[in-house]
Amino acid sequence: MLRLPDPSLVVLVGPAAAGKSWWAGEHFRPEQIVSSDQLRSVVGEGEHDLAASADAFALLEQIVAARIGRRLTTVIDTLGLDADRRRGWRELAARHRVHSVVVPFEVPAAECRRRNALREHRIPASVLTGQVKQFAQVRPGLDAEGFDEVIAPQPVRVVPAAFAQAARSVQAAAPREVDSPGSATIGERTARFGLQLSSFAVPGGPAALADRLTQVAAAAETAGFSSIWVMDHFRQIPQLGRPWEDMLESTAALGYLAAATRTASIGCLVNCVTYRNLGQLAKIIASLDVLSGGRAWCGLGAGWFEAEHAAYGWPFPAPAERLDLLEDALRLLPIMWGPGTPAFEGSRTTIPETMCYPRPLRSPVPLLVGGSGEKRTLRLVARYADACNLTGDADVVQHKVDVLAGHCAELGRDPATVEVTHLSTALVAGNEAELEHETSTRRPARNVARWAARVNPGTIEDHVLRVRALQAVGVQHVIVSLEGVWDSPAIERFAEVITAVNAP
Repeated sequence: MLRLPDPSLVVLVGPAAAGKSWWAGEHFRPEQIVSSDQLRSVVGEGEHDLAASADAFALLEQIVAARIGRRLTTVIDTLGLDADRRRGWRELAARHRVHSVVVPFEVPAAECRRRNALREHRIPASVLTGQVKQFAQVRPGLDAEGFDEVIAPQPVRVVPAAFAQAARSVQAAAPREVDSPGSATIGERTARFGLQLSSFAVPGGPAALADRLTQVAAAAETAGFSSIWVMDHFRQIPQLGRPWEDMLESTAALGYLAAATRTASIGCLVNCVTYRNLGQLAKIIASLDVLSGGRAWCGLGAGWFEAEHAAYGWPFPAPAERLDLLEDALRLLPIMWGPGTPAFEGSRTTIPETMCYPRPLRSPVPLLVGGSGEKRTLRLVARYADACNLTGDADVVQHKVDVLAGHCAELGRDPATVEVTHLSTALVAGNEAELEHETSTRRPARNVARWAARVNPGTIEDHVLRVRALQAVGVQHVIVSLEGVWDSPAIERFAEVITAVNAP
């Protein structure tokens, strides 16, 4: 089944009785379809009131402009034979960064006539003949008109853009070799999976949180997640909710998770270097590693949430200073965890005595850097870190991996020694009917498109395709924040993704 990115503008082109309305009704929701016939019913005596055509098309143009302006998937169900109208719709889509698709209905003239004869309201034969001839003239030029895609009528689904892009990437790439860190032929490399817990709005409130956190951690290990992560925030970030929503302090949460798990690595994605003294941070990570039996990761980031700093009275240095602190942390922490107690002098940090006992059981604790700044952050990854954490679709990740590989080459490091991790949110459903139920239940009343782009609602198959597309550009460790993790079988659903991706 072809996946179209949401949002898309879909322009149907063909004579009457070619099956345009039937096809649109089969594959799109009624509110996504803008039909000139139906609009004649709004402004005239019915859909066959040709005298109302001018008003119907004026209304159609207004509706299409409003929907595309709001970046909503829109199917235009008209004859589509007017070149000026097609150009206007295509240019409208381009202005609003909406994927444009034209669908020519190449149905034999005899079949159109047969279908027309079965209609209660038949189109005059001469009119239909004229439409068939006009379509024959229009069709050869559609491929060159500038639409993003020209597709035949076929089964389609509108999915978040990440899934549409992933499906195309996997189809185009397999079974080629992938030249990137951790490269392997698609289908021949297993992926590691991590679960990020980014909100704590548990049914039952704080009193139920400890028990539910234990259950979720156990379910994650059973499902095949090899790592569990929390954010280093003291209030909820604006991308995910309101500041007063429940948010656990990261070091306390990780200590609890250390006791609640047995096999999964645990870590913070990522520790903000402006929130704690760096020597104190080294001590926290060492303690976590000891108490978890050598399962700690150390995620590090330069920080970005200025409002959180202000709310807690912390300084919020300029970007260059925060990146200096990040580099100090990447240099200092391995020294703190190593032998002896030498003094440390960084660009922003001075530690007279780098003492840290007990030392971590894991030697060394792997360092992961969050962020994808190309000039400095990825260069810090290449110089000091064991892993990077990236976001975005496969094309974005491919570019960042290429930049990282360039830094590694300059520094004389093998890029395959840097683990590429990827973070995103996922809403997983077993099938399309379940997906429709989940999305209708969870989507907000406003900014639905933005919500869908963030949470990536899709079926198990959709998510498998996306993981494989990420693997193809070098991602080895796929970390997801699961929508509905506290109140639905989200982990069990994603377990099927893990199984499918890593199947022999």
